[in-house]
Amino acid sequence: MNGRKEWVRSRDKLVVMICELGFPEELGHQIAKQLGSPKAMDRMCSYLYQVKPNSAELIVDEMLAICSEIDAWREKKASEEANARYNDMLNYGLGVKEE
Repeated sequence: MNGRKEWVRSRDKLVVMICELGFPEELGHQIAKQLGSPKAMDRMCSYLYQVKPNSAELIVDEMLAICSEIDAWREKKASEEANARYNDMLNYGLGVKEE
């Protein structure tokens, strides 16, 4: 599926679920914007389906938790990449890496 189409599908699904819980459509759009990726929005939809939160605060708290976990994952991946490059430098020096 095209990345843009997937994003729109996930956003629309999230907005519909938030509206079905009785919250304004704009909340759904802002949550989708903050989450940013279809995977994160699908995760939020799973939360909404299972928990059926009764306040906007609970929805925002879960959005912040998802965003925090995504940021931690990105930091971990960046750290692993930096560590791999550092190890390459230690093993092969500053010259061209031998393969």
